[in-house]
Amino acid sequence: MKLLRTATALAVLTAGLAPATATAAAPDAPRDPVHAGPQAPRPRAAERREAVEFFWYGCRHCAQFEPALERWAAEHRDGAVLRRVPAVWPGGPDEQVQRAHARLYYTLERLGAVDRLQQAVFRAVREEHRDLTTEDRAAAWALTQGLDPAAFRAAYRSADVDRLTDDAPDRLVRDRITELPTVVVGDERTSPSTADGVERMPAAMDGMLTHP
Repeated sequence: MKLLRTATALAVLTAGLAPATATAAAPDAPRDPVHAGPQAPRPRAAERREAVEFFWYGCRHCAQFEPALERWAAEHRDGAVLRRVPAVWPGGPDEQVQRAHARLYYTLERLGAVDRLQQAVFRAVREEHRDLTTEDRAAAWALTQGLDPAAFRAAYRSADVDRLTDDAPDRLVRDRITELPTVVVGDERTSPSTADGVERMPAAMDGMLTHP
């Protein structure tokens, strides 16, 4: 999904701003000690690379990518940590919806519910066409997903969620994100256009992990 659709967005991107977010996974299947060869030592936590995904709940390609991204994060849990950043394009036509979706994401993150509910949010927005852009509507949806309404509302209004939501537009510009989804590992990045399709992005991410 290309974001640079408006003259305002082009102006922001060319303004010269410099570039500047973990998914639990099941343990690897046990190997037969009789047939398994020597085991390579697992990387220490400090050696794990960070993969940062920029996404939006309203983005079709992001919704398509989410199952593969979760599988990738599970398969690479010893070598990589996945961090998500909700996209808010400043001055874009969807800015207010994106800001509301960012607040919803950071609320779920604060409650420790992203791993369980990330795909559910995509389904609600993309397939069920639910409006989750207000506190009342988002809280009503969260209740259907088993979250405590009082805890959800407290997180939704928290100072941390305020700060992260307010910072989201700056992150998008600082990292020069022009397409969704985009995954950044170190100085490298991949997106549907650079990987020749959403389905090829995990392979591109594998390659980025091998580079220093």
